[in-house]
Amino acid sequence: MNMARAYQAYQTNQVNTVSQEKLVTMLYDGALKFIMQGINGIEENNLEKKNTNFIKAQKIIAELMGNLNRDVGEIADNLFSLYEFMYSKLVEANVNKDVKLAKEVYTLLSDLRNTWVEASKKVQNHNYATNQHILNLKAE
Repeated sequence: MNMARAYQAYQTNQVNTVSQEKLVTMLYDGALKFIMQGINGIEENNLEKKNTNFIKAQKIIAELMGNLNRDVGEIADNLFSLYEFMYSKLVEANVNKDVKLAKEVYTLLSDLRNTWVEASKKVQNHNYATNQHILNLKAE
């Protein structure tokens, strides 16, 4: 197995074995990385780099949109609208070579990522505490 295939197998295994919370965080991190690389492409006047990376970020945002459970109510609908807004602004930033707009999307997505991480920690801590309580009840 050559090095590229080994790395690809490692990445696939990593994605297939992480929690859903961690996977969403990884998607946010990837989109943020690609937005920053797209901004760098604009600043370097490298149109291919700009375009390729903004499209990668757009695909990640589209993936997040497509995997939202919209049946859970208003929060999911609002999150979908936010993703849709960020997606369209990235398209606009790409077409117009607009660093300011891309940075605005970066900030929004970064804030959303940080909120997601904090919420995930709280849920994990709550689940751990609840499970510990259940285990203690069973042990008594």
